[in-house]
Amino acid sequence: MNPEIIKEMIESGLSGADVVVDGDGCSLQARIVSEQFQGISMVKQHQMVYETLGEKIGADIHALSLKTYTPEEWEKQK
Repeated sequence: MNPEIIKEMIESGLSGADVVVDGDGCSLQARIVSEQFQGISMVKQHQMVYETLGEKIGADIHALSLKTYTPEEWEKQK
């Protein structure tokens, strides 16, 4: 699946998120920075991202590696 489509889907579901998606269509990596992740466990953050992709997970997207951050966490990672 096209990384740009996945990026747009995540951005639509997580308003205001900074999203970068890379990969070759079969194996994709996404970095998502969102205020909405504040105070939420990493598991819940990933579930929120998967919800934005709906039925595409497992059907059209076979491998998606996620890295999720709050803006503060991302600043520390840079």
